[in-house]
Amino acid sequence: MEHSRELTQAGWKRIANLVDLRRQSMTELSNRIWELAETKFEEFESAKLLMDKLQQEGFVVERGIGGLPTAFMASYGTGRPVVAILGEYDALDGLSQKAGIAFQEAILERGSGHGCGHHLLGTGSLAAVLALKTFMEETGLSGTIRYYGCPAEEGGSGKTFMVRERAFDGVDAALTWHPGYSNAVVSQTSSANFQIRYRFHGQSSHAAASPHTGRSALDAVELMNVGANYLREHVPPEVNFHYAVTDTGGFSPNVVQSTAEVMYLIRASEVRQVEDIYARINDIAKGAALMTGTEPQIHFEKACSNLIPNVTLEQVMYQCFDALGVPEFTEEEQSYASSIVSTLQQEQAAAEFCLPETLDPYEPVTGRMLGSTDVADVSWIIPTAQLETVCYAANTPFHSWQMVAQGQSTASHKGMLHAAKVMAATAAELLAHPDIIEEAKRELQNRGGMEGYVCPIPAHIQPPVKDPGRA
Repeated sequence: MEHSRELTQAGWKRIANLVDLRRQSMTELSNRIWELAETKFEEFESAKLLMDKLQQEGFVVERGIGGLPTAFMASYGTGRPVVAILGEYDALDGLSQKAGIAFQEAILERGSGHGCGHHLLGTGSLAAVLALKTFMEETGLSGTIRYYGCPAEEGGSGKTFMVRERAFDGVDAALTWHPGYSNAVVSQTSSANFQIRYRFHGQSSHAAASPHTGRSALDAVELMNVGANYLREHVPPEVNFHYAVTDTGGFSPNVVQSTAEVMYLIRASEVRQVEDIYARINDIAKGAALMTGTEPQIHFEKACSNLIPNVTLEQVMYQCFDALGVPEFTEEEQSYASSIVSTLQQEQAAAEFCLPETLDPYEPVTGRMLGSTDVADVSWIIPTAQLETVCYAANTPFHSWQMVAQGQSTASHKGMLHAAKVMAATAAELLAHPDIIEEAKRELQNRGGMEGYVCPIPAHIQPPVKDPGRA
């Protein structure tokens, strides 16, 4: 049910103007983070750029929160409510790509790249809190705003570790966004997941002279994968899992490989389902080890929960989004997007508009996205809402070279700054009307969150963080 309060559209427009005043500096910052393309738990320079900017702007910055050297929290204001805006800045391995072209060409072979737009995500969230701070100073709006720098969303579940270590204590509501190819308030749950490394230890030997004395760890990996693939027929339809062989044990076929490793990512609607499949895949790994005379080593790396949408916050966010409109694009921007679309598979390329200029109708709790996000764990303990803006050509696959190529486009910057406007306006409404937050908290409790949350990462599992001295 929508709130019947009078919406402060004049204030939202002022916030939008404050974001626009920082267009150049925010564009330059997002481009620099795109260039750095630092991967999970190694985002030292990217995090420093954001922290330094926040400190210069009068925020109190706490570095290395949650036991993660590249995580941080910056705050401004006093008292309640406390509204957090979440930022990310990690890139992906193997997606190095030159910007502004419509063909695949790496900057650095096997290098990293921003194939999920987190350079935009982190900077857009930064633009939101900076504009909101100025608006609070101008209007006397009270409360506290926080920017959370969240590392390792890609394959590291940084926020889940942060939640486990209580880095979000004291926050009343959280907002975030993600770059995409639609304008929408996202009201979906997500897939819970576990990520596990299976390492097998065998015995090396000469593959021709004495193969009988060897015990092949690579054989164990291959047999495990065969067994897991047979398992697919016997799991619920909402379950899926993927694997990557991360260590074949060497490059010589004349040596029986004494070590080999495979990484699995298991997904399902809820954590309890993932736990069930995890146990079955563990048994498959143990069976492969028995068949090959090797020893299995099972290393649980990370996990995240399924997301809990919050309709109360989403309605406010949608009202702000509707009032502020959507990004508009030039013929040149549409033309570049069209050239990107022409590189996609036929079923992906079938889009009416390359850069849509419409706001999708708001539909509460529309289902489950197949992917996963560590925002989910925040959503279990804090009412959370998120939006998407058009930053990329329609149907651009996430985690693709096409997405990296568009990461410095003027269209991507427009989407980034528009997301900042909507988040800042939404946060202003929540600061001005704490009763909305109280309603959102009641909704979260009714959906099983807060006291019902159990962190899916066991207490003894530590993130693979790098040397803090590099920060």
